[in-house]
Amino acid sequence: MNKPVLVIMAAGMGSRYGGLKQLDPVGSHGQLIIDYSIYDARRAGFETVVFVIKPEIEADFKAAIGDRVSKVMDVKYVYQLKEDLPEGYSVPAGRTKPWGTAHAALSARKVVDGPFAIINADDYYGPEAYQKIYNYLSTHADGDLYEYVMVGYLLKNTVTENGTVARGVCEETADHYLTQVTERTKIEKGEPPRYTEDDGRTWTCLPGDTIVSMNMWGFTHSFLDEALARFPAFLDKALAENPEKGEYFLPTVVSQLIDEGKARVKVLRSEDKWYGVTYREDKPTVTAAIAEKTAAGLYPDRLWEV
Repeated sequence: MNKPVLVIMAAGMGSRYGGLKQLDPVGSHGQLIIDYSIYDARRAGFETVVFVIKPEIEADFKAAIGDRVSKVMDVKYVYQLKEDLPEGYSVPAGRTKPWGTAHAALSARKVVDGPFAIINADDYYGPEAYQKIYNYLSTHADGDLYEYVMVGYLLKNTVTENGTVARGVCEETADHYLTQVTERTKIEKGEPPRYTEDDGRTWTCLPGDTIVSMNMWGFTHSFLDEALARFPAFLDKALAENPEKGEYFLPTVVSQLIDEGKARVKVLRSEDKWYGVTYREDKPTVTAAIAEKTAAGLYPDRLWEV
């Protein structure tokens, strides 16, 4: 079995944040959230990282993170392009962005040849998650079913003080295999947290210990084959119903494979608190948390000089 690699989705502009949040420092020496993700991944065992980016940010991205990480890991770059479509399809008029997280994963299909973990660039996941997902990917291969994995977080550990967040609410079997992920796009902090589906006219509470997906998935290469095969069906629907904004999501492909009895997804758990910069107002909280973890010895002050 090939060693697992880490794929980082970094092509998205942070519209709610107001800028390219992936390149905004949170550490005392200019470190980005991605620095801490890669540091945690490296000490868990990952040796290769694949950055999914847009061509226009490549120079800035390499200067901000890629060049220094390449001194300690094998670094690869792939582009997520809206024009990366199956034969016979073309970008519709008015479409300005690529096709979502499953499309981001497909962007790496030519450089990933074995198991891989995939994460968001702008989320701090904590060291526990990387160790668990690396160990699982290293010890589970496809058999009668595709063997996938995700790391779930407690909802109360993933909300922000500064607005609503989107989270995938997970349902699972008694032995912790995923049965369903339901996207809730507007969840706000509270005791307990709550979500709305009608712009705040009504709210529904969720227990704080509800397991949610933070887009930290682990797949065998079979996922890329399946996502590629299913892409035309998604496009047929999206081009008819929402050509400018339709998105091909990772959880959608996962749910299809579970429903068809082709895959199972083990739900691992992390007690770590998530940190992220969904909004610009989130940055001071993230910066303070990183400083506290550094002071406690979880990270060296200068990550890549040890």
